[in-house]
Formats: sequence, structure tokens, C-alpha cells
Amino acid sequence: MAGNVSTPGASVTSRAFALLGAFDVDHRELSLSELAGRADLPLPTAHRIARELVGLGALERREDRYAVGRRLWDLGLLAPVQFELRQVAAPFLQDLYGATGATVHLGERDGAEVLYLDRISGNASVPVVSRIGGRLPLHATGIGKVLLAWAPEDLRRQVLASLTRVTPYTVTQPGRLREQLRRVRREGFAQTVEEMSRGACSIAVPIRSSGGEVVAALGLVVPDLSRGRARLISALQVAAAGIGRSLPVSLSGSGR
Repeated sequence: MAGNVSTPGASVTSRAFALLGAFDVDHRELSLSELAGRADLPLPTAHRIARELVGLGALERREDRYAVGRRLWDLGLLAPVQFELRQVAAPFLQDLYGATGATVHLGERDGAEVLYLDRISGNASVPVVSRIGGRLPLHATGIGKVLLAWAPEDLRRQVLASLTRVTPYTVTQPGRLREQLRRVRREGFAQTVEEMSRGACSIAVPIRSSGGEVVAALGLVVPDLSRGRARLISALQVAAAGIGRSLPVSLSGSGR
């Protein structure tokens, strides 16, 4: 929820941000009444501000529902960390796709979720639920497990305390996931088998800055990992190392 901004002293800017903050991973489209309720704004105020935001491209109107507009995503890509990381990583993602033919993902941790910065769709028909600019749970994806393994301990405790089941194969036992994260740190890669979507497996490695900090993760989604896993890990590690060497100093310490 966006919080209480219905007081008379609340600025137009704070109310506009309250409307935008009403959207989250579980609420990607909202009716006007839902939008007003989650932003804690009177319905006429929500309607007026939403109409202005639609005109500016910050929101999209889809019949009787609203969604975040493309203009916000375009602006978000200009944020220094995401823009520079995507620019640096782009040729390595293309090389990785060329070498494996698999769906390639680049992601960073944003709070308790994975924020997907880039994606190249693979040749195989594999169900992939991620999208550029989208967010998914840390505990159910390969990239997420890598980022969670090197996240601050308080964040790990927060995630482990609330493990949601996405598929029948999602790991929701805190002890089991904690052991998996120890193994990720020890072996340098994470993998999942149908934890985020049925028929899809993922494998991922960390991207480190010149100072050794994990600033992002690089992953592949494939139909299965029973064959060729070592080759995929090797390709990922080569690409991740190349990205890490190419990162500007400004990206060091950017993990959140």
C-alpha cells in the first residue's frame, strides 16, 4: 500500500507517487477504485491525478483498468546503475545466447526481489515468466538464489521467513533453502528445476565488481539440466567475468 497521503497538507507530487506506488508485483493492473483505495486517496482526486498521469505516459488506461506506463520504464533505464550495467552487459549477453541458444537473463537485487534488467529469448520452447523491468521472488529463480546467497544476512532472514510456493517444486523449507544458499556461495552457481514455472530449469552465476562485490547475476533458462550443465556453467562464468571486468568503478558498491 502506498500510505496515507489523504491529509490536506499532502502535495500533488506525493499524491501522484502514492498512485504509482499502489502498483506492485501482485497488483499490475488496478481499477480506479482499487487505485484510490491502495493509495489512500479520495476517488475524485485519484481520478484527476490518474488522468493526468495517463496523459504524461506514466500510466496506461486499459478499458476500465490502469497499468504502469512505458514512460516510467524508459526513465528508469536512465538510472545510472541499470543503464550502465545493461550497456556493459549487452554484448556478453549476445555472445552467451549465441553459444547456448538458451534464454539469457540479467538481473539485480531490488529489495527482496529480482529486478530483470535484460533478457534474450532462447530457441527452445520453454515457459519463461520473466520480462524486462519485471520482478520475481528471490527464492524461486536461479538468478534470485545467487543474489540471495550474497545478500545481507538480515535480508536473507526476511526472505526465509516468508517463502511462498509458486509451483509444487518451489523450495519453501527455510533450512533446505539456507543449505542451498551455502552451496551456492561455495560452488559459485545456483540452479532451479521447475521452481518458478513447470517445464523450465534455470542456472545462474554472480557478476562481481572489480572489488569482488556481487552487483548482479547472469542466468540461463533451459528445458532441463540433465545434460550439458557443465558447459552452460562455463559459458555463464566466462560471460560474467567479462561483464565484471568491463564494469565502471561507479558500479562498485551498487548492491541494494
